[in-house]
Amino acid sequence: MINSYICTPVKKIIMESNEPFTSCTISPQRCRCFDRLTAEEKKVLESRSVLVKYKKGEIICKHGSFASHIMFMEKGLAKVYIEDGVNTLVLKIIPEGNLLGLSSVSDENNKFQYSVLAYMDSEIKQIDIHYFKQLLSQNSAFAKEVIDIMGANSAQINGRFFCITHKQSYGRLADILLCISERIFKTNEFILPLSRKDLAELSGMSSETVIRMLKKFHDDGLILLEGKNFKILDHERLKQISERG
Repeated sequence: MINSYICTPVKKIIMESNEPFTSCTISPQRCRCFDRLTAEEKKVLESRSVLVKYKKGEIICKHGSFASHIMFMEKGLAKVYIEDGVNTLVLKIIPEGNLLGLSSVSDENNKFQYSVLAYMDSEIKQIDIHYFKQLLSQNSAFAKEVIDIMGANSAQINGRFFCITHKQSYGRLADILLCISERIFKTNEFILPLSRKDLAELSGMSSETVIRMLKKFHDDGLILLEGKNFKILDHERLKQISERG
């Protein structure tokens, strides 16, 4: 039943807040900064960019390597993460229409601050970072959009870590499932591109715990999961679990 999933302290916080906290890692909207460029700037941008294809499981960039470019996800899905050789912390998921590497645009920080791995076959537009910085200097509308993106990313990561710290495991997993459904596929039925291990990393739990909870969601009639085929059967109940923790 729903009540067995609820963590009371988080429930109280959610009710007092105007907007529920979520451990979702995916931006709800596409990047609009390039719409602010002039025709000439777009032309130069294309000449200073290359399209690179990555296979599922391939590293797109490595933490600590020099950042010679900013990346735009043209197609695909990737995870942004940091690790120490033993543990992995997923910061966010990047779907198509989003930027990567913005933390490296500062002159004082010329290295990637995280690693990125392709969850599925992906296409990345690599943009020369020097021209990207030039655009920030010469086009205020473009710079404002980029600042807005960085601010939204920070707020999203802060909310995610709050939920990982305070929400119970069922609420965290419900967040992730709804996030994938609403912000990537925009439907309740799809082929799940993430493994049980991937879901465990995203929700800050062990693979065994995620497998057990997915079975409970399935048995309670919330979801249908057969191999990679995924369907949300009861969106409202799953949303209640997400919001109440």
